Amino acid sequence: MHTLTPSSFNSLTYLNRVQPSQNRVGPPRRTVKCGYSLEFSNLTHGFGVGSSRADFQHSCAILASKVISQQDDGNHHVSAVNGESTAATNLQLVPLGNKPLPPKPLTITDLSPAPIHGSSLRVAYQGVPGAYSEAAAGKAYPNSEAIPCDQFEVAFQSVELWIADRAVLPVENSLGGSIHRNYDLLLRHRLHIVGEVQLPVHHCILALPGVRKEYLTRVISHPQALSQCENTLTKLGFNFAREAVDDTAGAAEFIATNNLRDTAAIASARAAELYGLNILADGIQDDPNNVTRFVMLAREPIIPRTDRPFKTSIVFAHDNGTSVLFKVLSAFAFRNISLTKIESRPHRGRPIRVEDGESEGTAKHFEYIFYIDFDASMAEVRAQNALAEVQEFTSFLRVLGSYPMDMTPWSPSSSSH
Repeated sequence: MHTLTPSSFNSLTYLNRVQPSQNRVGPPRRTVKCGYSLEFSNLTHGFGVGSSRADFQHSCAILASKVISQQDDGNHHVSAVNGESTAATNLQLVPLGNKPLPPKPLTITDLSPAPIHGSSLRVAYQGVPGAYSEAAAGKAYPNSEAIPCDQFEVAFQSVELWIADRAVLPVENSLGGSIHRNYDLLLRHRLHIVGEVQLPVHHCILALPGVRKEYLTRVISHPQALSQCENTLTKLGFNFAREAVDDTAGAAEFIATNNLRDTAAIASARAAELYGLNILADGIQDDPNNVTRFVMLAREPIIPRTDRPFKTSIVFAHDNGTSVLFKVLSAFAFRNISLTKIESRPHRGRPIRVEDGESEGTAKHFEYIFYIDFDASMAEVRAQNALAEVQEFTSFLRVLGSYPMDMTPWSPSSSSH
């Protein structure tokens, strides 16, 4: 799979240092530096990047995904913003002087100007403008400020580091199934699911103005988009090479940036509008019932309620093999709680369980972590009792979130343009 990263974007590389101001009234001034010598500060009038906040938004339009962990000149450890181990609780913020930092967590004012009345939420999503994830973020939080990230993990970290207020990320598609990467990241990070949104997917074939089908030699897009349109592409006569890239809108941007007249992209109609491409074919997905489910993530959970339909997501592991799974499922069935999803992922900390038998020899079994969604609110007694019973059979149990269901009606004719 190719990674499309325009050279015009600078990489947000690491948090540098924190220095309390000696003469400044108010909370200590914190400085965030990026690897290309851009400096962001919460000065009195906003970010001090170059000459304006617009410079910051242009230079770091997409948070980069380089995983680093560096040592500064004073041998103090600097945690990587985009590193595997970076989390809000792991940041090593080192004062420059001898005066120690007050023991308080990062706040939103440390990384941005104080919000004014009526200011919009900052919502992180994976991809570039025109991506379906951007449309999902707009549906989940209308009038929000969308923050594009080039990788899923960067979106998680942007919320943990107070760069964004929320993240909207896909977890499953009605045709392609689960997005396993995000299930793994839900376990690795400490964000909470606070909502969900379902977005119908409407694919188009895009090319530069004046380009006809007979000029094309390849089609590029996200792997799932290519698979979701395979039959239609063949019927329409697009019988040429398919190449997978990171995301749908990124494919459209790549064609426009490099003036590729022999290449088409599968993306949304909004991507065509943003990058000046023509739509050669519209609605090319093989199945009109193509819907992607996104979850909304925040640093703090919401208070569950019982006055509207709620869904709860949990993750658990156990030590006694798959026989425990039946007992876990029975805890929900006994209380008439419907399960809407069950997903297993390898237990990365202990992928294989070994059992020794006197006559059978040594048996090796794969160990799994299970994710379950069920239709009940944690404010309901039956859900609380079910999890209390589940906890008796499991070695690990975590509630990822209890949140309102997306009850928005949709039809195959609707699209995420």
